[in-house]
Amino acid sequence: MGDTLRKIKERKETLRKLKELDQRKEIVLAIHYSCESFYDRHDGATPRVTSIAVRNLASGQTESFSIHKVAELKKISIDQIRQHYDQLEKAMLDEFWCFLKDNAHCTWLHWNMRDSNYGFQALEHRYKVLDGTPPLVLKEDKKFDLARALINIYGISYVEHPRLEKIMHINGITDKDFLSGKNEATAFENSEFVKLHQSTLRKVDTLNNLFIRTLDGSLKTNAPWWEARGIHPQAIAELLTEHWTWTLIAFLGSITSIVAFMLMTSSK
Repeated sequence: MGDTLRKIKERKETLRKLKELDQRKEIVLAIHYSCESFYDRHDGATPRVTSIAVRNLASGQTESFSIHKVAELKKISIDQIRQHYDQLEKAMLDEFWCFLKDNAHCTWLHWNMRDSNYGFQALEHRYKVLDGTPPLVLKEDKKFDLARALINIYGISYVEHPRLEKIMHINGITDKDFLSGKNEATAFENSEFVKLHQSTLRKVDTLNNLFIRTLDGSLKTNAPWWEARGIHPQAIAELLTEHWTWTLIAFLGSITSIVAFMLMTSSK
């Protein structure tokens, strides 16, 4: 299959999955988390997790797990969190994994949470580092990457990097409390855990917003109108090349036109 036809097929399948999720959104959860910067880590240690937010797409109900909330319950002040970080992070991840286990039947909508650098695998690994045991590994068919879905639908150039921030700006989605990756790293260094938590909450709200706009066709992008609607002229040539029946029809059509033109000319 040619590249253009493959893209058209992927787009159609992605839209089908989105509509399917919308029909059962009471069991679809948007997730995002904040963590220590995963760049310039010379010791090779995995970044510490600071907060996790999970939002139900149907009800809007949001569950959150954060270092500072655990610290508050344990009567540990903000300025003492670093001295107790392992203990607090472990307790936070204990809560999160209990929640995930209870909701493993749901589909988890996320933004680029795909690998051991940043993703479900990273959360699993971090929990193990802290001597935790994940009660399960979330199945791949229960994960839906909205970042990849938008590329499948609108094309790779639908917005420039960083895509989440830029697509918010184009669509006038509020960035109140939103922190970029760089600013999240700075907030971590400054022990601004509440700001990190608020940013995570903002991002799951944004994922929900993008999901709705993509479904109803109102999402604005930088993609050309034809690409945003899955119209690819190149697909015609690929169809003619890959399917001999179409090639034959096109050939016979050309012959018919030539014969008709010759008969019309000779009758004059």
